[in-house]
Amino acid sequence: MALREAAGNTVRETLANSMAQETSRDIGPVVLLGPPGAGKGTQAKRIMDRYQVPQVSTGDLLRQNIAQGTEVGCAVKAVMARGELASDDLVCEMVRQRLRQPDCEQGYVLDGFPRTEAQAEWLDAFLENTVFENSHPENSHPEQSHRFSSKENPSSKSHPRVTRAWPIVIRLDVDYNQLLLRITGRRSCPTCGRIYNVHFQPPAFDEVCDVDGSKLVTRNDDRLEVIQPRITAYQEQTGPVADYYQRSGRLIAINGDQPMDVVTEEIFRILEGHRTENSVIEDQRA
Repeated sequence: MALREAAGNTVRETLANSMAQETSRDIGPVVLLGPPGAGKGTQAKRIMDRYQVPQVSTGDLLRQNIAQGTEVGCAVKAVMARGELASDDLVCEMVRQRLRQPDCEQGYVLDGFPRTEAQAEWLDAFLENTVFENSHPENSHPEQSHRFSSKENPSSKSHPRVTRAWPIVIRLDVDYNQLLLRITGRRSCPTCGRIYNVHFQPPAFDEVCDVDGSKLVTRNDDRLEVIQPRITAYQEQTGPVADYYQRSGRLIAINGDQPMDVVTEEIFRILEGHRTENSVIEDQRA
């Protein structure tokens, strides 16, 4: 009986691992656009968990390069010391280095990039000769199969199916007043870290944590006088990025006012449809 149960568990684990590997294939680059408070961070985390791909954040890259004292980091630090913003060239170089890392071979979610039209054009140029494999060649070992490669350097004799690496660009559209309610209504417990919203998910007792009774606090970034300029800056900076992708027919807009789980389901349908469509196209080319 014990042997039979062990065998059953092994089969289930094998199937689960197989499904996980299948889910993680060929997602390619994903760009999430949306104003502060639209839910990009939450959706990015769910994409990461489902497809087992990393989130590439320009904010994190800036901090890491500065902390590590890299050549780019030193250049960025000098620029910031003058009270200036990092140039597109410096940001793009950090992103280029990051996207060449092995964990990006199956795809990635870009956070805070591209922020300008020039960065969007750079990303397209960077991805021009990049392909993502949809499947491993027959009789090959996964660890020997390079999922992320250049079209100019084909190395597989068994011709694995590949997809062009154009980014999937998804914009979360949220009503302005809804944004303000989402952000300015946020409260957090300084003790346990639980997050509330006084408009949509309030605590049982006003301004008091349900878990430990601590008085809830408001982050400085969630105050109206802070968030309004951030939303204005987003509209001015990222509007041209959305227009850039709209002109090429690659922008997909989602109603971000819907419940979070509904938005997630729509995003997953878009990603799965993108994968299926590319697989059919590449099969026809083979």
